[in-house]
Amino acid sequence: MKKLVIRAALPLLPLFVLSGCMNMDHTNGMQPELTINYPAAYVVNAEGNSLSVIDLATQQVKETISFGAASGGHSGSSMPNMVMWPHHIYRSPDGTKLSIGVPGMDLSAGHAGGMSGMTGRVLVVNPKTGATTVNQQTPVMNHNAVFSPDGTELWTSQMDRAGKVLVYDAATMALKNTIAVGMEPAEVTMSSTGGRPLPQYAFVANGMSNTVSVISVASKSVVKTIPVGDDPVGAWPGTDGKMYVDNEKGQTISVIDVATLSVVETIQLGFTPGYVAYHPNRNELWVSQAGTGNKVIVFERINNAWMKMGEVITGLDAHAITFTEDGLTAYVTNQGAATVSVVNVPTRTRKQDIAVGKKPNGIVLSY
Repeated sequence: MKKLVIRAALPLLPLFVLSGCMNMDHTNGMQPELTINYPAAYVVNAEGNSLSVIDLATQQVKETISFGAASGGHSGSSMPNMVMWPHHIYRSPDGTKLSIGVPGMDLSAGHAGGMSGMTGRVLVVNPKTGATTVNQQTPVMNHNAVFSPDGTELWTSQMDRAGKVLVYDAATMALKNTIAVGMEPAEVTMSSTGGRPLPQYAFVANGMSNTVSVISVASKSVVKTIPVGDDPVGAWPGTDGKMYVDNEKGQTISVIDVATLSVVETIQLGFTPGYVAYHPNRNELWVSQAGTGNKVIVFERINNAWMKMGEVITGLDAHAITFTEDGLTAYVTNQGAATVSVVNVPTRTRKQDIAVGKKPNGIVLSY
């Protein structure tokens, strides 16, 4: 789940194309609609500029939703309306919408190469029809777009030295708030309460500041700035009341307690993390090995510490990880292999690889 650093500055039904040049926040009515009435995994293909839709029953790609021509170069100010290099994807709390951050640049190969004036985009896609219902440009390139816990807002970062988080009304895409955070923020995530009466926070990983900004969802104000490791990319929520921050350059995981808003543990990895996923039924941490790695490392909680206890061979440049509702299956996107690995969780074995588009990164399940 790579972040950009700006220095100085389930295949077989018809393919259809959504306009990559929409400025208005509505669907192009000329585009045909799909019928996705089955549990599915939606995989963001950055270079493929598309979504692969995997049927969870057959483990096959059943649809491909295109956002235009394959990604290349950068969107920049010379092509402000292009949809290129989509990155991460989230589902709304009610399951009726998918949000996608579009930084406009390839974030898979490292952190250099950003250009002043680059813009980002927020897309909203209907998971049942494949229609793009929102295509909103942002002033500065972003990393992701995530719904607020009640689904009424969309939050996205602005990856600049003067870091900001933008909060949009999810119904109208009117800008509601601009919140100053640390330098070059990447992922914005929402805390999970795990069924407990904890406050609702947004966590923002500030890559160049080596901090995480904690924002009250209700007041839209920063309540605390927490020092973490070197080059944090995302604070990934666990249902155990913790947030797990992957520090890419530091090759560590900072564990933040949501109740106290403090780092309570640092996990030494010895490799560059791509993503951290907490398994709620097994009390395990699954950490993908990014770059030249082709595996997911599994940590178990032993004697009040996270210990490496296994690994799963996946594909080259393993990244996002998600679990099915029953917790028995994991899906892992492999950027370098253009595949999604299907993993048996109890045995920690790869069952199969599913070919998707080029440079897959974000993934979300919808039932």
